[in-house]
Amino acid sequence: MKIQNVSMIGVGAVGGVIASQITKTLGSQNVECLADGERLLRYKQKEIFLNGQKQDFNFVASSKAKKSDLIIIATKNLQLDQAIDMAKNCYGENTIILSLLNGLQSEKELEKVFGKKNILYSFVISLNSIHEKNQIYVSDFGTLVFGEGDNSQSERVQMLKNFFEECKIKYLNPTDIHLEMWKKFLINTTFNSLSAITRSTYGGFNFEVMKTLARKIGNEVIQVANAQNVPLTTQMLEDDINMMCSHDPLGKTSMLQDFEANRKSENAWFCGTVNKLAKLHNIETPFCTFLEQLIEGSEAVRTLKPQNL
Repeated sequence: MKIQNVSMIGVGAVGGVIASQITKTLGSQNVECLADGERLLRYKQKEIFLNGQKQDFNFVASSKAKKSDLIIIATKNLQLDQAIDMAKNCYGENTIILSLLNGLQSEKELEKVFGKKNILYSFVISLNSIHEKNQIYVSDFGTLVFGEGDNSQSERVQMLKNFFEECKIKYLNPTDIHLEMWKKFLINTTFNSLSAITRSTYGGFNFEVMKTLARKIGNEVIQVANAQNVPLTTQMLEDDINMMCSHDPLGKTSMLQDFEANRKSENAWFCGTVNKLAKLHNIETPFCTFLEQLIEGSEAVRTLKPQNL
């Protein structure tokens, strides 16, 4: 079997980049970008540009979607339920589903609806992009990481490798997809959360005070991961700090972009998840707890209107 048609759900800072690469290979007629309601109308009225180039995206209402060989979900966790409903319209018995959502939960939620046999675990690393209205600016197209839940080298894993090579999408199929997901989770929880609450671009992590805060938060994530039998280490955290300091100093995390656009963040899937898992193991996580509450409070107060004051 060969992947010949794809359904994209979410064409923002991550999904738009992936959709662009796939559309160039398969053609827009074979890549349906699903959207509904006001969002579909907006997409059709305002074209999307990536690094200044107009994108030939094929926007389709989910109710009119065709069955596809591959569904890629690239929304935020907040929209996962809606994305699942949309995916039902293009899902077939042999459809592969990839979720590029942050955190550790989306594959489990998808398995509840579609079963384990059609879900692969996946996420994106090192993709550096900024999404502003209908403009996407990307300086690093990143790497798509994926694998079977049991880490086996299945036929569909090879199929995806061939497909990503054809689309010129950088990919990684690690020996332990779950460890790699936790490594990405460590980055997201530590640096997304800190950057959002301090309004810091990547360049801010060169300050020693930011590195100190990152270590305090990251070490709590590591404790929880180890309790879950996931071998995260402090050296991995140090490598992450060095990596963040090497990025474009004006680059922004996705959570900072959410804050600047007054969108609700994925706080519940970052610090919130750490704190929930910590309770199961009787682990104290004072820094993640405070940061979760601080972000939640910041999001709450920005909703105040003058008449409410």
